Amino acid sequence: MASSTILPTEANVAVAVPMPDILPPVKQRRGFFGFLRRNPTITIGASLVLLMVAIALFAPFLFTRDPTALAPALRTREPSAQFWFGSDMLGRDVYSRVLYGTRVSLTVGFSVAICASLIGLTIGLISGFIRAADAVIMRIMDGMMSIPSILLAIALMALTRGSVGNVILAITIADFPRVARLVRGVVLSLREQPYVDAAVAAGTRTPVIILRHILPNTLAPLTVQATYICASAMIAEAILSFIGAGTPPIIPSWGNIMAEGRALWQVKPYIVFFPAIFLSITVLAVNLLGDGLRDALDPRMAKRV
Repeated sequence: MASSTILPTEANVAVAVPMPDILPPVKQRRGFFGFLRRNPTITIGASLVLLMVAIALFAPFLFTRDPTALAPALRTREPSAQFWFGSDMLGRDVYSRVLYGTRVSLTVGFSVAICASLIGLTIGLISGFIRAADAVIMRIMDGMMSIPSILLAIALMALTRGSVGNVILAITIADFPRVARLVRGVVLSLREQPYVDAAVAAGTRTPVIILRHILPNTLAPLTVQATYICASAMIAEAILSFIGAGTPPIIPSWGNIMAEGRALWQVKPYIVFFPAIFLSITVLAVNLLGDGLRDALDPRMAKRV
């Protein structure tokens, strides 16, 4: 072998040939870009999500028109150079409406994910660590989870006026019990750890134990769960708008566009096809990001060199 070759030196001292590097340099294995190379699912999902965010932010500069402008003389035009995605039965540009609809879906998805995660995290921490409150809180959560989330959201929307804010509120109320149950399960396993027992024996107050020892260990599964909530919230918003229980028809959302085009589906399928494609790509991107984060944050599933 090359490693056993002896090279003579002027001092008559034998020196072994340097061993080849088995591992790449540290700078190639660590850092942000190294993390992305080791987790291609996160890279693909995050790239698609960032693309959708860019479309939502820069929609006015992407050759769009007023998404609510009516032009009856130009209704139901096929996709062409004038109307890239065609026009609907009122002459509105489907391309502009789809791009502006990205704002509604992302706003609902991100808002529901943040609100449901914060509410569920608070309830889960209290229920999981304080035994006296666990029985009461979890029975309430079980009762809410016994109702399908979309039906609960429809019932809540029936009591309020259609708006983006009310859609966010309804879907948040339907989703946060699942976050609370997830966090509670994590806390139940953490509170039996030796370092928690040591903190209790040392006289550390309960809020300090929760914030210092319990909360940091719940953030990884909570982050993964938040991505799934974001994806399901966008689907729920589209369903609510599709059946007329979500955002007002004047607001260009993907669910409203598909609802307006379903009557012409057999003769003008592009009215439904383009918003459905954008919704599918966005949900797929968020789910890929969630799967990648799960693999990266779970030490049992993380890839090792």
